[in-house]
Amino acid sequence: MTLFNGFFTKERTRSLLVALVICALAVVFQFYASAYSNRVPSNSVPDLILGILPIVNLNAIIVEGAFAVMVGTVILLLSKPRYLIFAIKAGAIFIATRAVFIAVTHLGIYPGQINPDTGFFDKMYTGLGLEAGFFFSGHTGLPFLAALIFWDEKFWRYIYLALAAIFGISVLFAHVHYTIDVLAAPYIAYSIFKMSQYFFKEDYKLIDTV
Repeated sequence: MTLFNGFFTKERTRSLLVALVICALAVVFQFYASAYSNRVPSNSVPDLILGILPIVNLNAIIVEGAFAVMVGTVILLLSKPRYLIFAIKAGAIFIATRAVFIAVTHLGIYPGQINPDTGFFDKMYTGLGLEAGFFFSGHTGLPFLAALIFWDEKFWRYIYLALAAIFGISVLFAHVHYTIDVLAAPYIAYSIFKMSQYFFKEDYKLIDTV
């Protein structure tokens, strides 16, 4: 049985299932890495930029906005299945890499950090451990990774680059990330993209499928 008007052959369907399993494992790994990081006593460190910026509550962008982008990206990928398998695998590598960094890097909360509220999406956000860990910024890195994946589609490339900038600025003003977390995220996302191109060559080739 094929899906999406015959795009998903048996081989591609098998690759999609592998991608979903890898992604699920990465999410579980990230959850436990965040839980471990939260248990480790740590101190905050000075930050030149955060010391200058005023503290602004931007939870609507950081929490609800992040979920909206996730849902929108899923819908976009389902409408463009040739991107789907590679995007899931690259995203899984991103999540797993960030989980490792969270587990080994223990910085304390910067003074004045804006915490998530008590609404439904805020509880989901904290329940998944998305607020834990600092290095590196997933809010900045994931949209940048999406921009790289959709690079040949100018509209989506600029949309995701704009989102990376908006999220990056927002987490700094809310003091929920250190400056280095935001500045390093695009570089790490680019490295993950190139690694994914190397390890998932056949999945990346599907992007050129018409």
